[in-house]
Amino acid sequence: MTAHLRAKTAYSAPLQAAIRTPRSIEYDIFAQVTARLKQAGADPKTGFPVLAAALHDNRKLWTALAADVAEAGNSLPEALRAQLFYLAEFTNAHTRKILSGTETPEILVEINTSVMRGLSNAGLTT
Repeated sequence: MTAHLRAKTAYSAPLQAAIRTPRSIEYDIFAQVTARLKQAGADPKTGFPVLAAALHDNRKLWTALAADVAEAGNSLPEALRAQLFYLAEFTNAHTRKILSGTETPEILVEINTSVMRGLSNAGLTT
């Protein structure tokens, strides 16, 4: 391997990571968690542990988002912050119902997909 190729390889990954925006990172996290939720809900053969793990990760995502929008320095409009906080509370409550066997994860997949759509429509996934 030539010195030029080693240098190119060594610096290419950090350069790509530096170009990503916080919103594109949020989009990717939502996409990963949503894909796991969708897969766990669609395939009953995967079993309860896989569903519980996907729900746990989704709940962690929404808890972090709720904490972020509750911060005084958050620059999102107040109405949007309130809506996102409400969705975090709904997600938490609905997750309990799924874990008890009285609901399914489809609505959580729809909510996450809507958030992803909002992130991408705002041109924030570049």
